[in-house]
Amino acid sequence: MDRPPAPALDRAAVRRHFERASAGYDAHAALAAAVRGELLARLELLAFEPALVLDLGTGTGHAARALRARWPTARVLALDLAPAMLRAARRQASWRRRFDLVCADGARLPLRDGSVDLVFSNLMLPWAVDLDRQFAEIRRVLAPRGYATFTTLGPDTLRELRGAWREVDARERVHPFFDLHDIGDALVRAGFADPVMDVDRYTLTYADPAALLAELRGVGGQCALADRPRGLGGRGRRAALLAALERRRGADGRLAISCEVAFGQAWCPGATPPIRARRGEVVVPITALRRR
Repeated sequence: MDRPPAPALDRAAVRRHFERASAGYDAHAALAAAVRGELLARLELLAFEPALVLDLGTGTGHAARALRARWPTARVLALDLAPAMLRAARRQASWRRRFDLVCADGARLPLRDGSVDLVFSNLMLPWAVDLDRQFAEIRRVLAPRGYATFTTLGPDTLRELRGAWREVDARERVHPFFDLHDIGDALVRAGFADPVMDVDRYTLTYADPAALLAELRGVGGQCALADRPRGLGGRGRRAALLAALERRRGADGRLAISCEVAFGQAWCPGATPPIRARRGEVVVPITALRRR
């Protein structure tokens, strides 16, 4: 289980991007909403009642509200790095669906060891500076019967944009993402028992390349590599990128962009929460899979 080289991320840039995106995030976050709905639906397979739930990387708070509805007696913590996101998340709370807002770095959780029963995280892990540290921190705060469920992005995500940039600029301009086995290996290193991973593939289509770039800004999804070139590199480089993306339009005239979404679940050793498999579904631990 050799560790892959971690991308060096600019944490301040990650926070800044999400701060700027907070006001209009929901209007652009169709993928996040779809994936969140699937991840929440999978919780129906859990047969346990958590007392404390952590929505890690809550964004605008939709998952925190749904988690509170799913377990009305549980305390739900909605944690995010960006204060502006938490201000937006506050609008999801009500007297019947109350949850607590926490502004903190997900890799430095201000929580006691063994205090959380369920960690839920939707598309926060792509922006984790150190995957091993992040999973170790999740493992630290989980109670003995603790359970973690999350989504992240795989390496095929934005491959069309990555290819277009490589026609324009030799430097990396698109965030690299870890593959399924790297994520599973990191979970095992953190001390989780037989983590389970699976992948869904989504295709998002856009009327033109400018709409794609606007959506990435709208969800805070700009490249945050520490050694990234700043901006698009001037009008000429932007025009070259748009032209490269134009050449990738399909027969229907729309630009199709790939998104590889990894779903993961893991629990503390020796205390596996009961999982009810859905019809036609097979649950396979990551340790049973061979690397390609």
